[in-house]
Amino acid sequence: MNTRTAIITGASAGLGLECARALLAADPSWHVVLAVRDVRRGSDAVAQLGRPDRCTVLEVDLASLSSVRSFVDAMRAAPLPPLHAIVCNAGVQVVSGTEKTAEGVEMTFGVNHLGHFALVQGLLDGLARPARIVVVSSGTHDPAKFTGMPSPNYTTAADIADPADITDAAEGRRRYTTSKLCNVLFTYELDRRLGHGARGVTVTAFDPGLMPGSGLARDYSAAGRWAWRYLFPALRVLPGVNSTRTSGRRLAALVHDDRFDAVTGAYVAGGRQIPSSKDSHDRAKARDLWETSEALLSHARK
Repeated sequence: MNTRTAIITGASAGLGLECARALLAADPSWHVVLAVRDVRRGSDAVAQLGRPDRCTVLEVDLASLSSVRSFVDAMRAAPLPPLHAIVCNAGVQVVSGTEKTAEGVEMTFGVNHLGHFALVQGLLDGLARPARIVVVSSGTHDPAKFTGMPSPNYTTAADIADPADITDAAEGRRRYTTSKLCNVLFTYELDRRLGHGARGVTVTAFDPGLMPGSGLARDYSAAGRWAWRYLFPALRVLPGVNSTRTSGRRLAALVHDDRFDAVTGAYVAGGRQIPSSKDSHDRAKARDLWETSEALLSHARK
């Protein structure tokens, strides 16, 4: 009997799909909303999952705040069990130039952070307690870890949302790592504003590790895409390199596992809490990110 609903963004493939698979297998009480940009691919994902009675596909394009608002309205109107979990999973990595969202925000920041910020803000009052919000970040947010990616560069959120054009892939990858830092800053600030679990909502950030074969390399060069798909999977013998199936199970655990009932304001990797970067605890940056995000949402509604 479905008694609880979980939303998973980007659930038509990769980590999101594997999170949905693991959640459906772990606990029969959950109904999963696959929040996807392409409804046809979402329907194909439901067929793969084999539980159409416990899945709903709803369209959302995180690169459009209007689409996010429409998704929130659709969730409120849908005859679903109470909403107890939101998994902010969808992500992009644009390295071949500067792309913008429908509102003119830099695409990587707009999808990875701002779209999810708008989604959570729109659904927060409708969450049934106890509830969990999980934000997928990345170890690349931490310059103290060797990831092969450029270190984040958080100046101001306004600069990140509307940067100068880029001419090289390295700067595109830096925008990605900066957006992943924004994910952790948002997690901690939301947790503070929700009273560290006192209001019945826990908030955690999740590091899935390096997942070769996932869709994040789709904007890479042809050689880069080939290596990501065929060469990098051989690295799974190394610590911190995972299949999407393994990371999907760990992500789903943050939704359903009793071990995480009281865990909030935490950064989780490999199934356990670990320290996040120094900058992720910078409250001035977190406040700047929150206030700028609110301003961008307010401007988009005008």
